[in-house]
Amino acid sequence: MKDIIKNSLKAIKIRLEIYRMGRSKIYYDTFVSSKLAAIDAKAKRPYRYDIINFLAKQINAQNYLEIGVRNPADNFNLINCVNKFSVDPGVEFELNPVDFQMTSDDFFQKLNEDALKIKSSIKFDVIFIDGLHLAEQVEKDIFNAMQFLSEEGFIVLHDCNPPTEFHARENFEFNFTPAGGAWNGTTWKAFVKARKMYHSCCIDTDWGVGIVSKKERPLLNILGSNENNFFEYNDFSLKRQEQLNLISFDIFTKSFQS
Repeated sequence: MKDIIKNSLKAIKIRLEIYRMGRSKIYYDTFVSSKLAAIDAKAKRPYRYDIINFLAKQINAQNYLEIGVRNPADNFNLINCVNKFSVDPGVEFELNPVDFQMTSDDFFQKLNEDALKIKSSIKFDVIFIDGLHLAEQVEKDIFNAMQFLSEEGFIVLHDCNPPTEFHARENFEFNFTPAGGAWNGTTWKAFVKARKMYHSCCIDTDWGVGIVSKKERPLLNILGSNENNFFEYNDFSLKRQEQLNLISFDIFTKSFQS
């Protein structure tokens, strides 16, 4: 009984210490600056579906693939394309009204094996990746998507520009931070790594909309020397302009007019 009381008092003491730390100036300033950065990031326009529709129109896209749909009303239903296909295992949206109720890994494996209602010879003109926001999975999704991307096509990724390290946390469930429930994960790491190989840029809106192209295009470049070999957030944050090739949507759209 004494041990139980002792442990309870210890737990209360720890909670009080955390509370006092939270009220201290350094933690308060960090909290406020992070909150303001998040508010600014959330307010930016246009949305991802505006960018996807713009790209689809430029290349007269016929086939669109979305990985990580959750609620189709948020993005998928808003895409203008002749043929649209969706992939989601249904973890976050119980109804899961998608074409392929499975993980992206299973989808691409089955597609390779001709075990789906679409043939392995298909080429997608735009592939939107918004699945599990962890670098290892995003890297696999980019690699697999490239195998089925048309020569003129684009891969589009969401959540490439986390405004704070709290948004870039690995654990989605840890939301006792200034980011709250907002989660960009470590998608940025996979995108920065992909930029060493592919023509790419990131539109500075809607949490960072990454664009990857097989072919060389105006404003889409391959990352030069990247000294952030261990993908540390603080280094990334200081050099995000270069590491993401971060540009505005207005500047990006004008590059298609030249």
